[in-house]
Amino acid sequence: MYSPLTLDALRVLDAIDRKGSFAAAADALFRVPSAISYTVTKLEEELGVALFDRSRRKAELTPVGRLVLEQGRHILTAVEELTRMAKAAADGWEAELRIAVDSVLAVEPIYDLLAEFQAAGHRTEIRLLDEVLGGSWDALSAKRCDLVIGAVGEPPSSGFACHVLGEVDFVFAAAAAHPLSALPPPVPVQAVQAYPTVVVADSSRYLPSRSVGLLDGRSRLVVPSMDRKIEAQRQGLGVGYLPAYRIRHELADGSLKILALDSPPLRQRICTAWHPANDGKALQWFVERLKRYLFDNEKGLVVAAE
Repeated sequence: MYSPLTLDALRVLDAIDRKGSFAAAADALFRVPSAISYTVTKLEEELGVALFDRSRRKAELTPVGRLVLEQGRHILTAVEELTRMAKAAADGWEAELRIAVDSVLAVEPIYDLLAEFQAAGHRTEIRLLDEVLGGSWDALSAKRCDLVIGAVGEPPSSGFACHVLGEVDFVFAAAAAHPLSALPPPVPVQAVQAYPTVVVADSSRYLPSRSVGLLDGRSRLVVPSMDRKIEAQRQGLGVGYLPAYRIRHELADGSLKILALDSPPLRQRICTAWHPANDGKALQWFVERLKRYLFDNEKGLVVAAE
């Protein structure tokens, strides 16, 4: 459907309102005043409404004119943004970058990276996704994300570019008031199997699901994230392995207690991974900075010492 509300007409209305007069708007747009008057008059005729109150000396918008201008400014902003995005895409910058963060990691360092990205003036839209265990690899394999941070274990197949961040130490923990916390170390696995374990659900859709530190023979409470798992164990709803660095505060305040088991300690490699064929500049920006990061079991994800 044809509309007289062209981008040029909206720019004329915007200039008149900002500059306060038709003559000043003409100067700002490098036009003669008659061209400005013609554009407004033609727009009013085609819309069938008065956009300006001509009974006053100064050009003032009518209520309808104000409505048209305010909504029109959204259109002008959107057009400017689209123009910028088209130019950025032509220069190799993605319109959107999808980053999956595995639940094993605290998200604060990722926010620091995002702040740095925004401060550099990059306007690529970043979409953060939460994934768990095999779900991180699954999201990358199925191309639901462009970059994964904190993927646990080995990649399911070749074809991924990876930067190893380090190894996460998992500790077996229970609430201080949990019956297992009263047993002398090492706690036998048979005793542990008498109580529910809290499990973070693997978010894989297509790849086989993965697990960390499951002991067979116990009932389970399945939760969607590591944060929920920590809280469930703090509440005494079950026991299980947790990343040691994620529960420093709970250990310090005594709400969680590490239990020594008669089984080997648990460590898992984590890495950041991406498709090497993806040469988008936003992806490469994050990859290059993440290569400076290492995982520290005391502090989490940190910038490596120079």
